[in-house]
Amino acid sequence: MLEFLEISIPYTDLLIADLVFALIVLIVGFIIARVLVSIFKKMFSKTSIPVLVSSILVQLLTILLYVAVLLATVSALGVSVSSVILGLSAVIGLILGFGLQDTLTNLAAGIWIAVLGPFKVNDNVTIAGQTGSIKTIGVMATELVTADNVFIMVPNKMVWNAPIINTTRLPTRRFDLTMTFKLVNNSEGTVKAVMDVLNKNPVILKTPEPKIYISNMTDATADLQIRAWVSQENYAVIVNDVKEELLTHFEK
Repeated sequence: MLEFLEISIPYTDLLIADLVFALIVLIVGFIIARVLVSIFKKMFSKTSIPVLVSSILVQLLTILLYVAVLLATVSALGVSVSSVILGLSAVIGLILGFGLQDTLTNLAAGIWIAVLGPFKVNDNVTIAGQTGSIKTIGVMATELVTADNVFIMVPNKMVWNAPIINTTRLPTRRFDLTMTFKLVNNSEGTVKAVMDVLNKNPVILKTPEPKIYISNMTDATADLQIRAWVSQENYAVIVNDVKEELLTHFEK
């Protein structure tokens, strides 16, 4: 066995023993790297660091550990690590110069989005002219799903450079409704009748209180602008519910 390990590999200055040792370093190094990555994942999960930030940090750590393992393997083969590092630096610099500017911009934007947190998964947003629900906040891009179930992927640099409209960020939201009503005695009676319906709706918040404005009026009708506040989870259905309640009330 010892004689076999001392056999030289043709066209190189390496022995089979050197190759076996380098292979052992590679395998053990990858195992240690995976264990360390798993430990860091568990550590990050117990902190208040945003999920996207911890994901980016884990990915960067994984890359660094794997590079370290490869360098250790190369060193075990007797190759100068400094020359390998210089070669990698040159290659990386060339790649960055030709094609990774946008990639790095998206990565940096993704980090800022994760740190500042302008939205989270399932928020309804409008970003760069695209409206939908946040499906995934990725390192390179943000994924949306529209109301009609269309998938949209927006690069993070576009997300960062555009206004972000988040309609579900705050706990309450105001809805506006304009309807035409037959006059109940006079305009004041009509406004009071509408306000009675709003006050009886348990979903509509009492603070801030509902507001009703007369936008137009004829001898028989009044156009009313209704503004009231509801909690975020009730916003999607409140307009139709209030319309039905008002129509039913005025029909009676």
